Amino acid sequence: MSNMQQNFNAGQTKGNAQAKTEEWVESAQNTANAARDKASNAAQSTHDSAQQGADQSAGFLQQTSEKVANMAQGAVDGVKNTLGMGDKTSHK
Repeated sequence: MSNMQQNFNAGQTKGNAQAKTEEWVESAQNTANAARDKASNAAQSTHDSAQQGADQSAGFLQQTSEKVANMAQGAVDGVKNTLGMGDKTSHK
């Protein structure tokens, strides 16, 4: 093989290697971008779920506290009635 042919082949091989390297770099960048997007979406989803859970917990606690307050008032009224201290309403 002539020196000129060897130089041509070497240049062609180098060009192919550079092209392949650029292809791999682009592929890696695309993969990294996709992973970043998925991570961002997962973080947003987690945030949204946590917020929804907090909202539901707040509503549950509000309902529970109202039930406890009503039960306590009922107990107080029951004790008052037992002791004869309850509200006296006339029934005809």
